[in-house]
Amino acid sequence: MRLVHINLLQPGMKLGKRIYSEEGLVLLSEDVELTSRLIGRLKDLGVGYVYIKDAATEDIIVPDMLQEETRRKALVEIKQQFQSMSGMKTKNQIPHFGKALSGVMNTILEDIRSQKEAMIMLMDMNSSDFDLYNHSLNVCVYTLVLGVASGYTRQQLMEIGLGALLHDIGKTQIAPEILHKPSRLSDEEFKIIQQHTTYGHRILKDEPGIPLLSAHCALQHHERIDGSGYPFGLKDKEIHEYAKWIALADSYDAMTTNRVYKQALLPHQAVEVLYTGSGTLYEQRMLERFRDCVAIYPVGLSVTLSTGEVGVVAAIHPRVPQRPLIRVLKDADGQTLSSPYEINLSTALSVMITGVEGVEDTPSSAQSERLES
Repeated sequence: MRLVHINLLQPGMKLGKRIYSEEGLVLLSEDVELTSRLIGRLKDLGVGYVYIKDAATEDIIVPDMLQEETRRKALVEIKQQFQSMSGMKTKNQIPHFGKALSGVMNTILEDIRSQKEAMIMLMDMNSSDFDLYNHSLNVCVYTLVLGVASGYTRQQLMEIGLGALLHDIGKTQIAPEILHKPSRLSDEEFKIIQQHTTYGHRILKDEPGIPLLSAHCALQHHERIDGSGYPFGLKDKEIHEYAKWIALADSYDAMTTNRVYKQALLPHQAVEVLYTGSGTLYEQRMLERFRDCVAIYPVGLSVTLSTGEVGVVAAIHPRVPQRPLIRVLKDADGQTLSSPYEINLSTALSVMITGVEGVEDTPSSAQSERLES
């Protein structure tokens, strides 16, 4: 299957993967034939990319980071627990949830550790707009991959995983009209949003079944190593390592998810933006580990090569994810090939990816300014 930008969809194309709503419900099933009306509806919903099936790429399989049932159950539990505490202003009002979400974490961790070489693959290419539940799950999964790659023990993975899953739980205490505002926040509204870190710590620090380090993740995930973050302006070693990993995963998911006011970036664009913060916002060694764990060119993505040929990412090499296997579909003159062939960029070092179908040049760091993730 191929990953196609929403603006390049044509009536008659068939979906290669289901499209989900922000609540994890199926909007369109696999194999549905797209019509002009359906394409317009997807644009209205904010879907940025769609997987489609075609003869030239029918054997290309797009891997999922979680089993479908794991993802569905996790989103149901996250939504239920988060909604149960929305608007509750005192700790005594909030029902205990540590046991339920620890069970969710165990299942997610089993899915990730069952993969021979887990990598960060985009979770929401076929989903509509950003929402708190999917974001919490995505950041959890991305962070766990980084934890596994860092050699963390199971106990450490549970600590950082719960911290990532619950990093934004303080947003349940923010007024919905501010939290869900369909445009950029004013300075005053942004100050209110910033309070979610201290709200989250207050909720988690005494919660049975939630490690104290997980509560610190909620408190510190917007701190930055140069002291420019919040709520305390902590620097470098004052910030726990868990919170630093979650900060990367949080920013990455915010940039690669559609919002009402901002189109999602592709992974290679988001990683480039993150790198502009190397040594100031994020540790360089962590950025390098993150880069090595991310499939920056998702399987199915249509790309242009330095040779002028056009192809589709057919597979990712876990050890060199920046150099995928490309199935060439068009020659340098733009002619469709009757017999496509493959170029392994991990060995063909003189060939580079120079462009992505339907995407403008890589954005500057200004496009990531003040992400309300």
